[in-house]
Amino acid sequence: MDESYAAIDLGSNSFHMIVANLVDGHLQVIDRMKDMVRLASGLNDKQELSEQSMQLALECLQRFGQRIKEIPHLNVRAVGTNTLRQARNSGIFLAQAHSALGHPIEIIAGREEARLIYSGVAHCLYDDANKRLVIDIGGGSTELIIGCGFDTYYTESLYMGCVNMGQHYFEDGKIKPKRMRKAILFAMQELETIVSTYKKMGWEYAIGSSGTIISIRDVVQAEGWCDSGISASALTRLMESLIAIGDSALINFAGLSERRKPVFASGVAILCGIFEALNLDKIDVSEGALREGLLYDLIGRVHNEDIRDKTIAAVSQRYGVDMEQACRVKETVEALFHQVKKEWELDQKLDLKVLIWGALIHEIGLSIAHNQYHRHGAYLIANSDLAGFSRQEQMKLAMLVRSHRRKFPLEEFESLTISIRTSVIRLSVLLRLAVLLHRSRSNSSLPDIHIDANKNRISLDFPSGWLDEHPLTFVDLCTEQNLLQAADIKLLFG
Repeated sequence: MDESYAAIDLGSNSFHMIVANLVDGHLQVIDRMKDMVRLASGLNDKQELSEQSMQLALECLQRFGQRIKEIPHLNVRAVGTNTLRQARNSGIFLAQAHSALGHPIEIIAGREEARLIYSGVAHCLYDDANKRLVIDIGGGSTELIIGCGFDTYYTESLYMGCVNMGQHYFEDGKIKPKRMRKAILFAMQELETIVSTYKKMGWEYAIGSSGTIISIRDVVQAEGWCDSGISASALTRLMESLIAIGDSALINFAGLSERRKPVFASGVAILCGIFEALNLDKIDVSEGALREGLLYDLIGRVHNEDIRDKTIAAVSQRYGVDMEQACRVKETVEALFHQVKKEWELDQKLDLKVLIWGALIHEIGLSIAHNQYHRHGAYLIANSDLAGFSRQEQMKLAMLVRSHRRKFPLEEFESLTISIRTSVIRLSVLLRLAVLLHRSRSNSSLPDIHIDANKNRISLDFPSGWLDEHPLTFVDLCTEQNLLQAADIKLLFG
């Protein structure tokens, strides 16, 4: 039976959706939808999205939602990039966007965006042996990645895109030599911190992806300036032609859409800066990009090849986690979860995954200091680049680690959206109990513990006499009872 999947990319310039079927292990794209929403142009000086820009975006998402309403919920993933990372009122938009699309929107970090772009390009090529440089110019950011096969060596996301650069250097549409040179120099300045590192690593060939680069390729080839890809000489001729035309409204290149014209000069300036800074002679162009990478990532999650599991394992190793203790806590918290998941309305797949990850890395803060290590661990998780994770997932994970011991920080859960706050609080309680039960760090097996839950009440039932034989656990439970009571959670045990 065919399985349908959908990936939605809420970019700063365009919104893209790709729908595909998985047939005998192979992906068959059956539909693509695109709308040049230009969300980044809706950001004001206070970094807030305008009502008009949000309305245009929501109308697009409603159309996307109608197309994918029959696809299983777990087979759809939507992500937001640079503009939604920047927007201070993104929370308001995300709630409305969820309703319009019928699916939640995840915000991904710049380097996660870069990783997914590389994955999308890599899956569209058949070269596992050579190192490649991948360049993607979006509306609000530009990503540069060096990798080989499906593995990345360097991922970087720079705050320059065809929309925000266009607003800064070509706002009135005029394309003048000084403006063009200033825009190119700005791009080179943004690249300055990574150029030597990237050149040292090196690459066999370079590939561009995304609408901006595809549009540039289409124009230079239609003009007969190069036969394939984009050459440095063709790019220079294009830049000179734009300066000669002098106004975005007067651009009339074959194959260039009307909606692309206002941001075309800034996109060319960014690519010229990249060519100059990295001494590129030519780049090839890939049709694969973020949404394709997102699609393959999603299929991996559904079929138990989740990059996030590898990330958690790498984090555990990096911070020297005591894996024996982490696995003890993991096994116990899984057992507790399965007993209360129905009463506490916890999701067998999504919530259990987060809980297991939390158990495996709850002690990473010990690598900094024992004192307040739960706070150190939460900070590391919230502020690290974790491959495969969205910002929302990292916040949930950070809250689990933050609240796994000591005072229950109920007020800090206010930073989470109401829709997930209750479930994360409940997961935190389960993790706290599992950690408490393994405080001795002993290899001795725990007895069968029955757990019952009902709203803000949870009770633990131990075998007769076990708590008498383990007085320290009894005292720890008494302490935990008081800590949870302050958070309006009633713990009973006996």
